[in-house]
Amino acid sequence: MSTRYTKADLEQIVFKQLENLNAMHDLIGIMKFQNNLLQNLNKTLKDEIGEFKEHQAMHPTRSKSEL
Repeated sequence: MSTRYTKADLEQIVFKQLENLNAMHDLIGIMKFQNNLLQNLNKTLKDEIGEFKEHQAMHPTRSKSEL
């Protein structure tokens, strides 16, 4: 039971595959952009946490027993 395709059928299939490849390419580009944003945000957050820890070490808070 073999299916026979016409040239027009095959062209339509190939065109759909090309559309899908282009859509995947666009999605990969979006994901790369989002990944870059996340990496930048993570670096900023890491730097801010480091600064906060340094600030806490320089200015320790008093404990309740010292008050």
